[in-house]
Amino acid sequence: MSILDTSAGFRIRGRLCGETLHYQDVTAHDTATYHKGDLVNIESGYADPAVTTDTALVGPVMETVSCTTVVTKMRVCVDPDVILEVYDANARVIGATLDIAGATGAMTVGATVNAELVVYETSTATEPTLVIFNQGHHLFLKDQ
Repeated sequence: MSILDTSAGFRIRGRLCGETLHYQDVTAHDTATYHKGDLVNIESGYADPAVTTDTALVGPVMETVSCTTVVTKMRVCVDPDVILEVYDANARVIGATLDIAGATGAMTVGATVNAELVVYETSTATEPTLVIFNQGHHLFLKDQ
C-alpha cells in the first residue's frame, strides 16, 4: 500500500497519449522562488506563477529555482496533455472542473470558478487528485 503524498505542488503522472514528456527552459518573469511542482503561466514571453484566471498555462516547474533576475531559466514540462497529481483532501469525480489555488510553494486545486483544470479520474479524499489542463487554458490548447 502506498503512502499518500500530502506535499504541496503538482507531480507528473504521465501523458494522455502515453508518449515521452517534453521540457523547455523558460525565462522567469518575476524575482521569486519557483518551487518544484508550481504551475507557471506565460505572459509576454516570460513565465510567472500560475493563478486562477490564467489562460496561457504551461506546466509544472521541475526543480526549485530562486530567480533573482529576469534572465533566470527554469525547466518546465510543456505537454498540454500532461496528467498531474495533486493532494487536496477532497473526493473528486471524473470530468469535474477545478481552479488553481495557492501561491508558489503551496499550489493545489480549489473550487471551480474559472475551470483551468479537469479531474482525470474519480478519487476519494484519501487518494491523490489527478487533473489535466482544460481546453483554452494551456498555452498550446488554444482555439485557433
